[in-house]
Amino acid sequence: MIHHEGTKDTKDTKDTKDTKDTKVRAMGVSHAVVGAAIEVHRHLGAGLLESIYEAALHRELSLRGLTVDRQLRVPLEYKGSPLGLSARLDLLVQQLVVVEVKSVDRLLPVHKAQLLTYLRLTGHTVGLLINFNVELLRSGVKRVLNG
Repeated sequence: MIHHEGTKDTKDTKDTKDTKDTKVRAMGVSHAVVGAAIEVHRHLGAGLLESIYEAALHRELSLRGLTVDRQLRVPLEYKGSPLGLSARLDLLVQQLVVVEVKSVDRLLPVHKAQLLTYLRLTGHTVGLLINFNVELLRSGVKRVLNG
């Protein structure tokens, strides 16, 4: 069956494709972020403050040519009314991937819940929870998907 631009089926397919393309790009960016995080962990090791890892990861991602917003404020609303407060994302990479940096003994369910909330607030679909306080970084990385 052939569909032409402007028909309902074609329009829906195009919207789905755009969503799928964004998710594919975000997954590629998340892969690049993990590589950069491994490099940071290799140089700094475990046991430092989250703010140090966040700054180092920001620097490493920038060196790799990725656009990174750090401590990005997200205005909060309650039932449609602004609260005058904001949440802060540790990092937003390429306007696609939310990164939450941790340096804790172990990741807890609340850490994942925090990242999921950030994803819902921003409308992003891919997030990374990265705990640098581990022996091998791959055991401290969790990819979280919203939707």
